Parts: sequence; structure tokens; C-alpha cells
Amino acid sequence: MNPANQGHHQPSSLQPGIRQEQQPRAGRSSRSRFSDRMDQDEEDFDMSEASSRHNHGQGHEHHDQDHDLGHSHSHDHSHSHDHHGGGSQGQDGEEDYDDDDIHEETLHFHKIIKAFSQYKATAMYANHRRRTDFYSLPERQQKMLPSYLERMEKIDAAIEDNYEIIKIICEDQQIFVNDDQPIAKLGLNEKAKNAAALRVRQQDMEKVQGTIKQFVRDWSEGGKPEREAIYKPMLQELKNRFSGIPVEKRGDIQVLVPGSGLGRLAFDIAHEGFSAQGNEFSYYMLLASNFVLNKTSRVNQFKIHPYIHSFSNIVRPDDVLTEAYIPDVNPSEIPKGADFSMVAGDFLEVYGQEEENFGKWDAVVTCFFIDTAKNIVNYLETIHKILKKGGVWINAGPLLWHFENTANEISIELSLEEVIELAKTIGFRFEVQGTSKSTYMANPHGMLKYVYECATWTAIKI
Repeated sequence: MNPANQGHHQPSSLQPGIRQEQQPRAGRSSRSRFSDRMDQDEEDFDMSEASSRHNHGQGHEHHDQDHDLGHSHSHDHSHSHDHHGGGSQGQDGEEDYDDDDIHEETLHFHKIIKAFSQYKATAMYANHRRRTDFYSLPERQQKMLPSYLERMEKIDAAIEDNYEIIKIICEDQQIFVNDDQPIAKLGLNEKAKNAAALRVRQQDMEKVQGTIKQFVRDWSEGGKPEREAIYKPMLQELKNRFSGIPVEKRGDIQVLVPGSGLGRLAFDIAHEGFSAQGNEFSYYMLLASNFVLNKTSRVNQFKIHPYIHSFSNIVRPDDVLTEAYIPDVNPSEIPKGADFSMVAGDFLEVYGQEEENFGKWDAVVTCFFIDTAKNIVNYLETIHKILKKGGVWINAGPLLWHFENTANEISIELSLEEVIELAKTIGFRFEVQGTSKSTYMANPHGMLKYVYECATWTAIKI
């Protein structure tokens, strides 16, 4: 494998491949290797079910590049490996990862690429089902719905628009994995296992559709209300905390954004002159962030249709065809002296187990992140460990514990009061606390919106 050079962010380079960590067994991440991984016993994806079920609990994800404009974003794709019993233990108590572990991760990545590649066929199939249902009506009733089929034609065109972006998203897949053992060279048993691992399920397609919606929240004018409700106050608090630092010196302030998704909050922090690093675990988000950060070169370059996958809770027929243009800002515009990078991998492993990160960060900014923990104690201890003494932790988000009631997974679910008391016990002093209401990837034209009352705080490492 070609290791990525984590911690050495070259301004115009991309390091291909996955770095293989040799992590001690004790204190290993309690989070699964990939939060977007499906359980092995789930049903296979069935196209006939696509778009026929509705996820009313649409929340945040369980939550990889060069510009021609003189500035590029260094994405340091360092994928930590959290293998559960797959590796042997070395003399120093560290696990040695074998080829099967690496191959498993490669298969998982290719499954996600396959999910993206099947977007068009799956979405077209769902639209075809709508036509079939329409033609099953008596002719008298069909005449009562004169514009229905015309809308289906528009949906087909919108699917094509989305797919053009998805094809670009999948272009740079080689920066994430290297195939040291091509599938064609494997034995029959191995091929059968690969086929099972590569099956795309309904949940995988929903994650592709959710990624398209995430573009709206992070990188379109339509997502501005949600960003102003959550990102803007966090940015202002960060600037207030370092108000004594001249703007031209903000690049010396190191800010980490775990669970950075498509990277907008980390970008906004860097755009204010700070040196910001985003960290993300999901390949769906990493592939999409690579696209927006390194495949776009001007404002409103690409058009997407984020709401065409469900016709439920719409007011006007054409609301499902609402367009969004991305990006709403030029991602190459980072002030001189600031640094902006993205690191791929599990937060606990990449930051909690590498000494170079201990006491390194001036600020950690967590947005819709801490409830992705299986063990919230690990998260808070890691945040405390990597902050400098007197460092700032700025948080905003709900407590929608992602692994609650998940089979074969631990999940420590605390109330807000318990989280705050835990943080104090670990060594934080809370200076600002409050709440802020916000939706998450809501359709502005929809009849159904989930509103989170987010807990907000600023705490200092003591």
C-alpha cells in the first residue's frame, strides 16, 4: 500500500492509498470501522422497493483534489483500521493487520462506489414504477391528472443532471484505496464472498440520495438558513475567543473539526484565516467533499436536484424539481497564511492514538458530532487530550445517539446534563451554554420538517 503522509499537508498534492495504522488493542476505537457499513444480515437491495419506503427519521449521518486557481486543498486520506479480532497481536501489544483486513476495507469502498454508480438506474426504476402505477388507473382517472406524466419526464432529466455530478464524484476513487489483489485473480470462494460484500442495499442508495441533499446544506444558497442557525454562531464564538490575535496571525491557530461531512464548516473557519482541519469517517462524505473542494472552480458551477427522490409532503407539483446550484462560494479562496486540510479516518484512532495530536489543537469545533459516539466518554477524553491547556471546545448539536438500539453494538446514551457533568469531570470548564433551534437537510418547500433544539456551549480545557 502507498501510505498517505498524515500531518504533512502539501499545498498541491494528493497522497493516494490508505495508511495502515498499527494501533494498540487497549483503548481502540469503540466505533465501527465505517459508520456507513450495513449489517451482514440485512436484506439485499431490491430495486422494486426503491423510493417506495420513506425514511421519516432523516437525521444527520453517523456520522476525499486540485484547483487550477492557484490554491488547492490538501486532503490527507489517512484511514485508520478498526479490525475486530481480525489481526494478530504483536510483541508490543499492537495488532498486525493482514491482507484480509485491508481487502475487506477495499471491498467496502468499492461497494460505495457501486452504490453511487447505480444511482441513475435505481432512480429511473423508481420513476418507471410511478408511470406504471399511473397507467394502472382507469383512463377516466388518468385524464384527471393531465400533468402527471409530464412531471415524470422532468424527473428523468433531473436524474440525468444528478448523475453527471455523481460520475465526477467517482473519478478520483484511486486516492482512497489501491487494489493490491484484484478480484479477478481471487479463487471462487473469495469471489463469492466479494459478491456478497458488494451487494448494494436500499440503505446504501438512501445514503447516496442523502449525500446529494447534504450538498444543499453545506454548499448552496438554499442551505444558508441552516448554516446561519448553527455554523455562523460557532464561527463568531471562535473569532471572539481569539479576538486578541490579529487577523493576519490567525493562521497560527490550529482548529480541528471532527465529523466534518462535506467540509463547509471547516472551510468557513479557514476562510476566516484560521488553520482548519476537517476529519471525516464516511466514504460517502469523503468522495463528495473531494468533488466540491477540488473539482469545482467557480460559484454555482453545478446544478443538482436534491428532492426528486420522494413525492411525499410536497405542496406544489414542481417542488420536487427544486434546483440547487453548488458551490455558493469558491472553495479555492483561502486567505494567505491559513491552512485547510481534510483527514479521513476514525476520530478516536487518528487523533486519540497519535501522540503528535496530543496537546496540539487550540480549538476543537464539534457540530452535530458527539452523538455519533458509541462511548461518549472516549470522545470527550480524546477532545480533552488533543487540546492545548486552555484550549477551546465549541459545540452545537442534538443528542440523537446513533447506535441506540443497534444490535451487537454498545451504546452509552446520556442526557444533556450527564454529558455536561461528564465533561466537567474529565477537565473542562464551561463558560457559555445555551440552545439553538435548527433543521437538518430540510426541504424548504416540504410539509414535514424536523427541528432540533441543539445544545450549544463553549468549554475550556483546564
